[in-house]
Amino acid sequence: MTSFQSTLGEDAGIAEELAESQRAISIAEFFEKNKHMLGFDSGARGLVTAVKEAVDNALDATEEAGIAPDVYVEITEAGDYYRLVVEDNGPGITREQIPKVFGKLLYGSRFHKREQNRGQQGIGISAAVLYSQLTSGKPAKITSRTQGSADAQYFELIVDTDSNEPEIDAATTTSWDRPHGTRIELEMEANMRARSQLHDYIKHTAVVNPHARFELREPGLDEPLKFERATDQLPEETEEIRPHPHGVELGTLIKMLSATDSYSISGFLQEEFTRVGQKTSDKVIDNFRDRHYGREMSWTTPEDADLEGVVEEAVANKSAAATDWFADRVTETLADRERTAHHELAAVVGTVADDTEAEFDETFGETVRENAVEAAWDALTGETERLTTDLHAVVDDATSTRKDDATVRGLAERIADKFVAGDDPRHRLARDTLDDYVARSADRVEEALDATLGETARENVADAVWTLTRTVPDDPPRIRDVADDRDTASELLEAMRETDILAPPTDCLSPITAELVEAGLRKEYDADFYAAATRDADVHGGDPFIVEAGIAYGGEIPNDGSVDVLRFANRVPLVYQRGACATTDVVKSIGWRNYGLDQSGGSGLPSGPAVVTVHVASTNVPFTSESKDALANVPEIEDEIELAIREAARELKSYLNRRRSLQKRRRKQEVLGDILPRMADKVSEVTGRDRPNIDGALARIMNNVSVERTVEAGTVTLTVENHSDRSEDLDVTDIVSVEPTRVSDGASVIDMEGEWFVQWSPSVSAGETATLTYEVGTDAEFDLDVDGVEAEKLTVNA
Repeated sequence: MTSFQSTLGEDAGIAEELAESQRAISIAEFFEKNKHMLGFDSGARGLVTAVKEAVDNALDATEEAGIAPDVYVEITEAGDYYRLVVEDNGPGITREQIPKVFGKLLYGSRFHKREQNRGQQGIGISAAVLYSQLTSGKPAKITSRTQGSADAQYFELIVDTDSNEPEIDAATTTSWDRPHGTRIELEMEANMRARSQLHDYIKHTAVVNPHARFELREPGLDEPLKFERATDQLPEETEEIRPHPHGVELGTLIKMLSATDSYSISGFLQEEFTRVGQKTSDKVIDNFRDRHYGREMSWTTPEDADLEGVVEEAVANKSAAATDWFADRVTETLADRERTAHHELAAVVGTVADDTEAEFDETFGETVRENAVEAAWDALTGETERLTTDLHAVVDDATSTRKDDATVRGLAERIADKFVAGDDPRHRLARDTLDDYVARSADRVEEALDATLGETARENVADAVWTLTRTVPDDPPRIRDVADDRDTASELLEAMRETDILAPPTDCLSPITAELVEAGLRKEYDADFYAAATRDADVHGGDPFIVEAGIAYGGEIPNDGSVDVLRFANRVPLVYQRGACATTDVVKSIGWRNYGLDQSGGSGLPSGPAVVTVHVASTNVPFTSESKDALANVPEIEDEIELAIREAARELKSYLNRRRSLQKRRRKQEVLGDILPRMADKVSEVTGRDRPNIDGALARIMNNVSVERTVEAGTVTLTVENHSDRSEDLDVTDIVSVEPTRVSDGASVIDMEGEWFVQWSPSVSAGETATLTYEVGTDAEFDLDVDGVEAEKLTVNA
């Protein structure tokens, strides 16, 4: 039966016909048909995404100019469409740049910079313009005024998807009431079904950008939503860093090697990478030598070797005295060494030859030196038995005690055979060659002796022998040679990755800081408890990152289901794809019951009146898609997210434990407060005596701090008794309706419109009492306020 493939080429010219239909497409044309990849997959989400891209641009522009951001967002109905307006108070955009910024995809200034930014690819705002023109057919309207300009620039433009270039419908100057800034107006097919996501985006943006002010106007709002700034402190300025050696891929490395002006690998490493100085460069080059040239095996000097004799025989046409002196010192030097590799032997011979020339004024040239090295090396390594003896102790130490001596010696002997019969008389070999030596030798031993040498034993032996090899001093190849040979470049990449190198510097990052994370939560959430944590910088794929976490609990936060998880990357809220995000996965994996929150089944999102926020700042945030809605599951980032959340959650646990303890204490006090008077009355009734004085009893039983006021003959006495087991620092304020006199030491008196505030801040040790006094006239009214001690641990009688 004839297959389709066999008949495909029967018609002449089919390849040419297919070729005629092929053409390149622009990035704009691609996203025109794949707008869902950028987050414009529906009218509801498209509106939120457009707002997000415009607001992100506004924040980046203002921060780069050192301006506290004021961002205005307005959404209005415009017939069958919605009109979106976003304004900022940034530095503005020059006339020449406006069309490209808004009308050309993949146009921007941040793509090649290794520093933290909200956007880097130059797709976001131009994609919003593209979505607008696709759904409404109307151009984007942009107004921008740079600082110091008399007029603003006004453009109407669309994206020409065939060429990915801006098509300008109108360009003119205009007046604008803002002294500087940018305004974009888009009309698009949209709806308000994602109103809650839009509000969340604006609110959450305000949380992680507490230095910014936002205003949102939209249909159906009685009054605009306003989010005031919580601080005037702008984010720290970031500085671009060079790539880190651990984050480079082979193709990128080859490209860098081809483009560099450096001639040597050392210069290339130090000039093109961050955290690489001379010492680190030397370590990388040594690791590279190990791969490119191999390492040389070192051997002990056998006691029975006639080194002096063979060296003397190798020296010709020199005086007997010089020859003896030369041979004696070579032998003596080698005997003092624990082990010697071939290049080390050559160095010893060279040094002694130089000394001999100076001592006897005779020339010991290259031929003499080479002959001496060859003779001495043959004396050290020429006999398999000597090498076997040398390796026996190494193999014995590397294998388990259950291996008999015959097995150990058999393995050592066969490995020695491989060195003697090897291709390189210097015993130079790569690690994989050594692994092969050991594997083949072990196979032969197992076959000959019916022994067992498993993978662990083989690896241990290879590791032990490898520690005896030495890095060779050969000069590394020049940069051009490395760039032209993919295998050599790969060896350099492996050497870079193997070398321990300091993590990249973090001045390329601008974390929010724990203080401002907490301030942002306090600004937008009315809670009883707040905690935040900022982790130290870590690295993934060579890119530095910092994780921050915050928790708000209780207060006005709804308690109607799972906690609210706020996800952020480079100060931008991640609104969609919560279930596909690494942050959500980490939150679900934590055992929240250990921290005082309910968690059905012990896994999944916890429940309770709480908000958990996680911010990842990085020079290269690993998103799962172009729409940048979710973080990829990078283990290093997941680990740091978990540690940051747990750090904040430990504070929550302490707070909840303390709160539960105080609640129990309060209930106990309420019970005692009810029972003690009844007991006193009952005792009086049963005994027929006066009712016992129970003043202060409750404080003593509960180990409370008690504050009691007594007034006698115009003297007011406040007695502070500390019945607890620790020192307490209190703020005691007695508000009195007449002016006090003769106030005891340490007090301040403040007149507040006819009321006098008498304030002390006593520190009272455990079991001690403080007495505070002042005098007043008659008919005074009092109101006592005590701070510094929880209400549950305080008893006030006043």
